[in-house]
Amino acid sequence: MEPLNLIYWIKLGLGALAAIICVALRVNDIFTGIVMSTAVYLLSDRILKQMFAAKVDKLSSITKTGISIYIISWIFFWVLLYTLYSY
Repeated sequence: MEPLNLIYWIKLGLGALAAIICVALRVNDIFTGIVMSTAVYLLSDRILKQMFAAKVDKLSSITKTGISIYIISWIFFWVLLYTLYSY
């Protein structure tokens, strides 16, 4: 698997992980959720840059790859899990 494809799938999983963290900490408002998901994204981006720096042409491609799937999966899983565990 190519490095950018792998980064894409990792960020999909990290979006779900960020949602699980938000639900586990019982985050209710969107601002706190955005701050937490941004923190997870920035931390994971730093780690992924260290892991894949030699395998890609530009480091900015690591940051840009998968940002949309990260946001979509975070929102999807946060809403789904919040709905399931709010009762």
